[in-house]
Amino acid sequence: MNSHDYAISVKELTKKFGNFTAVDHISFNVAKGEIFGFLGANGAGKTTAMRMLCGLSFPTSGQGYVAGCDIITQSEQIKRRIGYMSQKFSLYESLSVSENLRLFATIYGLTDAEINRVSQQLYTDLEMTDMQNTLVKDIPVGWKQKLAFATATLHRPDVVFLDEPTGGVDPVTRRRFWELIYEASSEGMTIFVTTHYLDEAEYCNRLSIMVDGRIEALDSPAALKEKYHVGTMDEVFRIVAKDARRGD
Repeated sequence: MNSHDYAISVKELTKKFGNFTAVDHISFNVAKGEIFGFLGANGAGKTTAMRMLCGLSFPTSGQGYVAGCDIITQSEQIKRRIGYMSQKFSLYESLSVSENLRLFATIYGLTDAEINRVSQQLYTDLEMTDMQNTLVKDIPVGWKQKLAFATATLHRPDVVFLDEPTGGVDPVTRRRFWELIYEASSEGMTIFVTTHYLDEAEYCNRLSIMVDGRIEALDSPAALKEKYHVGTMDEVFRIVAKDARRGD
């Protein structure tokens, strides 16, 4: 398989800021429809790497393709073929649920007819029909989370980048959110997710662990636990990242 056969393909990707190497020659592939976890302590280089994959920052060296587009020469095409959701949810608190959906749908280039069709389906799927005219600031955090995921995926992107999407929510809400992730993956979307909750790493098909700008481990959760002879991903992470110089 070549790089265009993958949802994401990265080879020797590097980002330097002066003498500091934030991302240090990382290489990996993500299959289409895969749920790929991108783990690492704060300062490991995750955010810098994700910004390059989203077409928001150019690498110092190396190659990368997202949804078949070159991250160096086709960054604008990448932005049209991906979705993005952060811990902050990227929603406008002073707008209503319906206004947020219409705003993001317009940004993604949907027609009025498409917006109406997609919105009505989303209200039903998310069980938010009665919340259409409610201001986002007035709905519970769990609903905000579901709405943010909906706005990131309403244009049916090839790849969805989730940057610590479950931060600050309770365990029940986190589990429900992962149901949305599995549903999107089953529909063919590729999910690229960072998380601080290592129990969530168990839900990924495969994952990588970054340490000081490099990928030090990459495999399925089961394979990593077997390799390091431990029972949880938390234990795997502690072993792999024990010598990290950067972080909290």
